[in-house]
Parts: sequence; structure tokens; C-alpha cells
Amino acid sequence: MDMSGMHMGGALGGMQMGNSVSNPFLQKVFWAIVGAAIGCVVVINAFEKILCYRRLRAFINHDPSPSKPKAIFPRIVATITALLREPAWFSFSIRLPRFQLWTTPILGRTLLVGAEFALVLVLCFYQLDPHDQWQWEDIGYRTGFIATAQLPLIVLLAGKRNIIGYLAGLSHERLNWLHRWTARILFVTVTIHMGFWFTDWARYDYIRVKLTTDAIVKRGFAAWCILLWIVLSTFAPARRWNYELFVVQHVITFIGFFVAVFLHLPSQLRVWVWVSIGVFLFDRCFRALVAISINLSVHSRGRWRISWGSKATFEPVVPDMTRIIIQNPPVKQWKAGQHMFLSCQSVAPLQSHPFTIASLPQDGRLEFLVKSKKGGTQRLFRYAEKSLKLPLSKKDPDQGHKGVVSLEGPYGEIRPLRQFDSVFLIAGGSGSTFTIPLAREIVSCWTSCFAANLDSATVSRWKRSLGANLGSGAVTRYIRFIWVIKSRKQYSWFSDQILRMAEDIHRLKEEGHDVEVDIRIYVTCEDPLEATPTEKTGFTDVGVVNSEVEDITCGASLSSTAKLPTVVEKRRESTRSASITSRTENAVSIGCGLGGTCCCRKTPEDEDEDKDEIFSLPWQCTCNGASTNIGERSLFKKALTDRPLTPTHTSAHPHVTLLCGRPHSKDLIRETLEQALGESAVVVCGPQEMLIDVRQSVVSLSDERAVHKGTGAQGVYLHTEAFEF
Repeated sequence: MDMSGMHMGGALGGMQMGNSVSNPFLQKVFWAIVGAAIGCVVVINAFEKILCYRRLRAFINHDPSPSKPKAIFPRIVATITALLREPAWFSFSIRLPRFQLWTTPILGRTLLVGAEFALVLVLCFYQLDPHDQWQWEDIGYRTGFIATAQLPLIVLLAGKRNIIGYLAGLSHERLNWLHRWTARILFVTVTIHMGFWFTDWARYDYIRVKLTTDAIVKRGFAAWCILLWIVLSTFAPARRWNYELFVVQHVITFIGFFVAVFLHLPSQLRVWVWVSIGVFLFDRCFRALVAISINLSVHSRGRWRISWGSKATFEPVVPDMTRIIIQNPPVKQWKAGQHMFLSCQSVAPLQSHPFTIASLPQDGRLEFLVKSKKGGTQRLFRYAEKSLKLPLSKKDPDQGHKGVVSLEGPYGEIRPLRQFDSVFLIAGGSGSTFTIPLAREIVSCWTSCFAANLDSATVSRWKRSLGANLGSGAVTRYIRFIWVIKSRKQYSWFSDQILRMAEDIHRLKEEGHDVEVDIRIYVTCEDPLEATPTEKTGFTDVGVVNSEVEDITCGASLSSTAKLPTVVEKRRESTRSASITSRTENAVSIGCGLGGTCCCRKTPEDEDEDKDEIFSLPWQCTCNGASTNIGERSLFKKALTDRPLTPTHTSAHPHVTLLCGRPHSKDLIRETLEQALGESAVVVCGPQEMLIDVRQSVVSLSDERAVHKGTGAQGVYLHTEAFEF
């Protein structure tokens, strides 16, 4: 049997390759196109920075609408940007069985991944015919070369301190999805590479022989198996199942994959592996140097002493949060919305988790609010709970448990919101750790800017320099802040910050400044609790004068001066509850609202929605943590006969509105955009359902209002932030 067509090498190593497949030109083409794409993003990033600078300069020059494009070229750019944003954000949802909602990836990401995949396929099959069996071996070589060229890109996108992110103005978490999809494209390329070799060998029944006798083939097959595991383990369910385990095994398999690839490749192609290793080591070494500069302290009191980490206070916060505070932190400067990796080896060894910074530099401390789930975050919460068991004589004044933590960062990038005319911030639950600092930062800019009174000397100085002087300016004149929480207890997380922000706004308005902040807190699922003299929900400290408080339930009037329920009132409430129960004895108890109703689905009265449509689709009640599937329309109407559909509006401050129910994001965003005099920003941080709803609302409104298409409607910038990477 003539096997000369196989060259008997069976892999890349030690083979004599034809010029059509061994020429590195196509590898250079791949990186030329990738480099051009990165260059485009860098240009866009530079343009956005220049645009921010020009808007701040226009604000200093007393332009009434500095964020509105007026000249021909800026208007053309704004129109092109609007035309690109709408399809880039577009996605549609499909309701699956069992009431699940599946949403397609946004079109912009899909097109980007599709373009990369198409580029790889074109380079793999350029001038080669996959139907010609005598070219299968050449295709095997070609796909191997193209797969090797993708290795540095995968490592570049994975680094926390990567060059691409620095040039493009993107943080590592904004590139992580592209890192995963690039690895999946690599897997497809390697599979094609192996598939054509196996198909070529199958003609001679030679696959088993090659896998058992050829060392190069063994190493290549081992690399493919490791890559298969890496790809499968990076899907969301596997990552969320046990994130700590995922990180450990991901690093180990990553090292094993590169070792197998290095041994599989011929010497002339190993340069791509060395480049990838160099990029990886640069990222790790740079991160190590930054971590050392932050965490290493040298003390010389009496004798030299070296310490690692910073002292932190761990405080449990209802219902399942841990507040971590570091006074006088080693990191002095960070931006609102950034996060840091925090580790406490005495509590959660060998673990480091990213947490959003919930404070501003002017607070003089680093503050994190960590939600207890499982693994390391649960250990932190249990550690914080130990402070509640200490005797009063041994407790610290701040009622927290002490510990030593190490930090890394800060990370995270978002366009400065102070360059936008109107800003819409919406958060769900612990997502407020991202949005509250952003709102406070703008208010802080207003305070410092108006305090300077913009006299002629200040204006002249700001015109000459961009740096910290322009950092005090803010184009923004309107902020709408939405926070969706399940219980009033969660309001205590940021009650002080919200009230201080509201008081600053009230003072600025009294001084005659044209600024406005609309703060709305939506309580979606209140537990039927009774307040006690020692309980702090966040609302009882506000200082609102109301006549009485009969019960502390969802939508009730709240007051610091109101009397707590007496024994008689409690009995009256019990009688009233019993009466309600008797009137709805035929209704199934499905939630924590009156008559067994669920308060999680109802929308407030200020949003235009047909009330009958609320019950038109099946949904889930999550009152008190329970999940009840409900699908009978008649059941809703019968159960809700004793509870009004419209919520009770409560004011905890002249600039803070408390509502019971869920917000209708599209209507709230529309109101914000309609009053805007220039480009607006919409920022959302919360669960995936909230991100999808806000994103689809922005796309719909942008198309509906014909942004920058002759209607006068101004542009919309959207930033979404998920709980998990």
C-alpha cells in the first residue's frame, strides 16, 4: 500500500511542509486584521476622551447644553454612533417551557464573534479545497498554523492588566467574554485540524496506529482533550457551581494545555507559545508588583517590622450582607464604580474575590458590601457574625470583627458620567454598590464646582489644564436614581449615603443651582414584620413626620417620630389580618401581601400599564425567599380583591421617594430622555433579568425616538454591569 501521501509524520513536528501551507504570511494576516480592529477601538477611546474634555470646557464657558453636538462634524459622528448603537445592543427574548425566559446574546457581540470566526475559517481554507482528499493533509497543517497564531490573543484577553484593555479603555471584566469565545473558536480550529488528519489516516485505517505509536500525535490529542475540558468548564453553569474550584482547575489545565501544545509543535512554531507565556508572565509580574506596593508595610518603631495586608472591620448587615471597612486604606485614589480583589487568608484561604468599592476617596476609607452566597463570601459573613456574640465590654466601638485583608486593584472602567446631560441609574439589590458611588461622585462634582463659583481666575486656570482642575466640573444637570430592593431592611445598607446626597441636592437647589436628582426606592417584596425599639430598617431614622404607624408592612407610612405599635394596636392588627384571611379563605396563599397575595410583581401607579396585562403571563412569586409558580389568571384576580393595585407612596426625604412595587424601566427611561438637553447615560447593575429589560428598553426608545435622525432626540449611552463576570 502506498502511504507516501501521508509523509508518515502525522503531525506538525518533523514534517516537510509545502510552501502553500507553511508560509507564515497567513498568520501575519490574522494579526494584521486583529491589530486593525484593536486600533479602531483605540481611536474610539481617544475620541471619547477628547469629547469628554470638550464638553467640560463648554460647561466652563457657560454653554447651556455642552453635551449636545452643534457643529456639522459632531452631529454626523453622533448620528453614526446612534445608528451603530441600536443594532449593537439589540437582542430578543423567547419564553421557554416552565416559564423560563431565554434571551439571545446582543447583536454586537454576536457579529464580533462571527467576524472573528469567519476570519479564522477563511484563513484556514484559503486556496484549499476540503473536498479534494489529496489536500486534507494540507488543510490539517494550515489549521494548525492558524490555531497556533490565536494563542497570544487568548492570553492577552485573559489578563487583568492587559495591553488591549489599557489601550481600548476597557477593564478585564469587559473583555472576559471575548476571551472565552476566542478560546471556543480556537477549539473549533483545533478540532478541524485534528479532524482532517484523522480523515486522512482513516483511508488507510491508521488512526489507532498513530495514537498509540506517534509521540507527537499523542501530545496533540492530549492538548485537544485538555482544551475540550477548558471550554466545557467555562460555561456559566460550571463557573457558578463552584467558582473557587473553577479558578484552581482553570489555572492547572491552562498550564497543562500549553505544555502539551509546546511539545506538539515544531520548533519554528513554538515562538507563538513563548509569546503567550511572556504575555502571561508580564501580567502576573505587574500584578504582583502592584499588590506588593499596596499590601507590604515596613515599620521602624524601635525595630524594623514588616507586615502584610490592611486591618479591616467585618460587620454583618441584614439580611445576608457583610460590610468590610478599611480605614486609611493603602490605596488613596480610585474611581466610582471600580472594584478590587480582596482576600482574607485567615477566613477564606487561597481565595480572592472581586468586590465593588462602595465608597469614594473623599470618605477616607475603603468600604465593600459583600453578599453572602456560598464558599468564601459565606465564610466572611459567618466571621462577621462573631462580633455579635462578643461581650459588650470586648466589642469595638464600630461593632465589627477585626481581620487582616490583602487588596489588588482597583479595576474597572466606565466613561465619566459627568460629561452627560442626564444620567439614569438603576440597580437591583446589591447592585447599588456600583450605582450609588456613581451618583455620589456627580453630586460631589456639583458641590465642589459650585463652591468655586466659577470666577474668572478659576475659569482661566481650568482652560489651561485638563488634569485635576477640570475634574471638578460636571456637565450633568439631572440624575434619576432607581434602587429596587426586596425588603426595607436592605435600605439600611446605604441609608446614610442616600440621605447625605439628598441633603446636598436640597442645599444646592436652595442656592439656586439648576440641578435635580430624583431618588426612588422600590420595595418589591416586604416581609410582614413588626418594628422593635432596637430594629433599624433605615427608614425609621429619616425624620419624616407622619401621624401614626399602624403596621410596618410594604407601603406603610414610616416616621422616626411616630410611635411604635402598642399591644392594643398589635391585637387590632391581628383582628384585621384575621378578617382579611376570612374574606379570602377560598384563595390560595401565594405570597406575603394582604390576603396571601404576592407583592413582587405589581408595578407602581406612575407607570402606564394596563392592570389586566399584569396577570396575562405566568410568573414567579419570590416573597420571603419562596418561589411559587403561578399560572391561573382567575386566581390572581380573586386573591387581589383585598389589596389595591396601586402602591402607597412614602417620602423619607423631600428628594427621596419610597414606593412599593416594581419599576417600569422603559417609562422611567423615557421620562429621563425626554427632558434631556444633550446626550444621556443609562447605567444598570443588577440581575440578568434587569439588565436585559433595561437594554431592550433603551434599544426600543432609541429607535422609537429616532435618536439623531432629525427629530432632535439626543443620544443615549448604555452601560450594563452584571453581578458576576
